[in-house]
Amino acid sequence: MSESERLRLAVIIGSTRSGRFGPTVAGWFAAKARRRADLEVDLIDLAEAGLPQNLTDQDEPVPPQVRALAPRLTAADAFAVVTPEYNRSFPAPLKTAIDWYYEEWQAKPVTFVAYGRESGGLHAIGQLREIFTELNAVAIRDAICLPRYWDLFAADGSWPKPTADCNAAAATALDRLSWWAHALRDARARRPYGT
Repeated sequence: MSESERLRLAVIIGSTRSGRFGPTVAGWFAAKARRRADLEVDLIDLAEAGLPQNLTDQDEPVPPQVRALAPRLTAADAFAVVTPEYNRSFPAPLKTAIDWYYEEWQAKPVTFVAYGRESGGLHAIGQLREIFTELNAVAIRDAICLPRYWDLFAADGSWPKPTADCNAAAATALDRLSWWAHALRDARARRPYGT
């Protein structure tokens, strides 16, 4: 597959909390994506991005951290948002990061990889679907939920177990995300979104 045919997938680590499990989940998902010939992965860690928590008004200058991340989001053909579920929702820094941008999300597909207690992040995913739909992104049906993710460690300490259902769920989500990313990239090339 030629370089121009490959899709750029931005995998976003939505937790900035100390001791977070997000980088482990994102690393696993990004490794699955990197094995595919059709995907180029950009791993974006919000803890490293350092986006300000206070949004500016429309007539105020955009902070340098926001300007620095914008080209990476713009270049993405698809997104995978990795998020924990805290108190039946997702972390505040993730919402702030989403709200800093608008056009960068438009007419692009997004999937979710959520982890948590019994719900596996379903509440967080439900809320994120509504938000990304409002931003004119395409929240695909296929997502990965990781209930009681701590139970998925293998005896040797690796995560997740090779037999875990999430491995098949990741493959399906990546197949669907790739289909939507190709379809929407082709559509944007023929007619820019919003025209």
